[in-house]
Amino acid sequence: MLAAAARLRRREDFSTTVRKGRRATRGSLVVHLVFATDDIDPARAHLARAGFVVSKAVGPAVTRNTVKRRLRHLVRDHYADLPSGADVVVRALPSAASRSYRELESDLLAALEAASRPRRSR
Repeated sequence: MLAAAARLRRREDFSTTVRKGRRATRGSLVVHLVFATDDIDPARAHLARAGFVVSKAVGPAVTRNTVKRRLRHLVRDHYADLPSGADVVVRALPSAASRSYRELESDLLAALEAASRPRRSR
């Protein structure tokens, strides 16, 4: 389980991360990543936070909770790899319900890597 300080809880935090963050889609997951800014609270500047969105399109409650639990554990296992002070929202697509734990892990790692990469100039 992720510590309370490592979780996104407020709607504003989710909205800001989705609106301002970098987005990467890999497999059955969409990752939104926003890096720490100067206006961040100094008390949490070293902590990354994660939040999860698993809609009803993924399946019934049992399936959604299974997907959410898997994603929480995957983020917990790879928490040290997240940039300091960053906020991450992991959104599960409907295909996440049929993915194995290892497939979700590879999707998550690939999406986090893609979202962390600097953008190319056009």
